[in-house]
Amino acid sequence: QVQLLESGGGVVQAGGSLRLSCAASGWIFSTYTMGWFRRAPGKEREFVAFVQWGSGTADYADSVNGRFTISRDNAKNTVYLQMNSLKPEDTAVYYCAAGRVPGSRAGSRATGFYDYWGQGTQVTVSS
Repeated sequence: QVQLLESGGGVVQAGGSLRLSCAASGWIFSTYTMGWFRRAPGKEREFVAFVQWGSGTADYADSVNGRFTISRDNAKNTVYLQMNSLKPEDTAVYYCAAGRVPGSRAGSRATGFYDYWGQGTQVTVSS
């Protein structure tokens, strides 16, 4: 069993930066895929980024590509999401997720691919 705990959310002005952390308790194998998703008010949960735990291969949604960076620290069992040049439309609850197997680029963007989810952390970007 894996438990995920997000932190680092808050309120920031447009153009600012935040770094989200996702600490995993339990054993994370090199085959795991770690993802970040978000849900804005009145919208469906959407893919933000994923990283393959073993290889470090990462991918991003078009809306955040070039502004957000996902990374992992194997020793700390922690995944990070560095968010720069934030926009009001980035306002959402951000969720960390873990999938037990490596997925395809398309598959790793789907919420159904992931086995474990955190409770979420609120990010609010003011204009």
